[in-house]
Amino acid sequence: MSTLIDLANLIFPNINLTIDDLEKKYPVRDLKEGAMVTRFAPSPTGFLHTGSLFTSLISYRLAKQSGGVFYIRLEDTDTKREIEGSGADLVKQLNYFGIIPDEGYINDDLEKGNYGPYKQSARADIYKVVIKELIKKGRAYPCFCSASDLEELRNYQIQNKITPGYYGKYAKCRNLSPDEAISLIKEGKPYIIRFKSMGNEQNKIKIHDEIRGDLELTENYQDIVILKSDGLPTYHFAHLVDDHFMHTTHVTRGEEWLASLPIHIELFNTVGFKLPKYAHLPVIMKEENGNRRKLSKRKDNEAAVSYFISEGYPKYALIEYLLTLANSNYEEWREQNLDKSYNDFILSFNKMSLDGALFDIEKIANIAKERLAYKKASEVEEELKEWAKTYDNNFYQKIINNEEYIIAILNIDREKAKPRKDYAKYSDIYPLIKFFYNDEFKKLVANGYEWNSEKDKLEIIEILTYYKDNYNLASDESLWFNDLKEMCPKFNYAANTKDYKKNKELYKGHVGDIAEYLRVAMTTKKNSPNLYAILNILGKEEVIRRINLAIKSLEA
Repeated sequence: MSTLIDLANLIFPNINLTIDDLEKKYPVRDLKEGAMVTRFAPSPTGFLHTGSLFTSLISYRLAKQSGGVFYIRLEDTDTKREIEGSGADLVKQLNYFGIIPDEGYINDDLEKGNYGPYKQSARADIYKVVIKELIKKGRAYPCFCSASDLEELRNYQIQNKITPGYYGKYAKCRNLSPDEAISLIKEGKPYIIRFKSMGNEQNKIKIHDEIRGDLELTENYQDIVILKSDGLPTYHFAHLVDDHFMHTTHVTRGEEWLASLPIHIELFNTVGFKLPKYAHLPVIMKEENGNRRKLSKRKDNEAAVSYFISEGYPKYALIEYLLTLANSNYEEWREQNLDKSYNDFILSFNKMSLDGALFDIEKIANIAKERLAYKKASEVEEELKEWAKTYDNNFYQKIINNEEYIIAILNIDREKAKPRKDYAKYSDIYPLIKFFYNDEFKKLVANGYEWNSEKDKLEIIEILTYYKDNYNLASDESLWFNDLKEMCPKFNYAANTKDYKKNKELYKGHVGDIAEYLRVAMTTKKNSPNLYAILNILGKEEVIRRINLAIKSLEA
């Protein structure tokens, strides 16, 4: 008569290591008390989701602030959905946002750390060591049911209002004797390996979640698949083995995994591994037609982190926004610590929301405007250049051809107590400042000037001609504006708007109108950054050239 040991040896004839051998190979980490070991464990099945950036940011910060370890593990066991190269792209995008692992997967040819391999597909023998032990103990077994067998079972259960699944009396392979199982294997019958659950759907288990507190959940009773026919484990089982031997202390993941927690608890308890602490984070939501839904890969551009990168949102703006979702006290902390890095903020589980956070792209824009406004122009130029090199080559060439010029443009109204807040992202900048470049200005002129249609063209020509002939850009903005005011009586314009508003019938216009004529002549638009700064940056020769072009357009 065959034994469970015989069955285990038949299934895994080349697996000679034991769990004790693995414990010695992957010893407990030598870290200070309280240090957290956290991880980000993506699947290489597509782009980095904004929700994944959120969870990885939290895992990273928790490890860093506790003096622990943050690592990346690639969960590539779903070979059918894998997209080549996407794993390395995920890591690059995390690096872009400053989330750099202490160890783990870097790309398909590189990893670092002593607890690898960090690709699940390269850890097959490690999983099989543990599964072999479970088979010997009678807590795992080969299942020979075909897809049609399982479909038939599911239909029967649904028709008879029975909870669907492979469990108890509906798990027909769980009670096969070792002899029966060995015979089927030798016949060449395909099989997978299932975990034999001792749970009951009538029972509840108590578990503590670091965010949600004490929970009471239905005990696992399903005989889940732990090893697929391709020799790779399912997520549930790989999670058990990897988090144990990599010594993960805290598993931070989305709340959608809360339903799987009873499975993981039973697996850990069955093998005798110490359970890590779990923190199930709120899912990022989107409001649509008055209803909330998950941020969707198919519907929402902002679901992909690459969207924020390509659009040129400053990386720190998105990170700070996610921190406002992570902890309710982040904004208050930021207001009191404007000179500090967001990395100085201490994340806390007890400040995390239980409800799905509502995604607000306008708030990201406001944070970006605020942070960009208070940076030095040279710093913004460096960030802008880095972005444009990849996403706007035309602008990049203009930047590198004259970096002092773009810095002067970016510095307009910057070094003030209340600087301008025009830019939410790098892609906003060129459309707002392209009039500074003659090739773009020529295109703007071709599209027409935004002259005030209520004003007489000959009057505008007369004022522009006078300004051109008497051009003298004062060294101080207030002195320059006084010169504009002194022009006003020559054309029966009010030197200040208050006088004009009180006695409109006495004047043709006011000093603001004269400034507008100049602004339109320099930019073709009524709205622009500080006019005095524009004149300074363009220089006398270009100012006069543009005035001549404007006069020519008015005469046409």
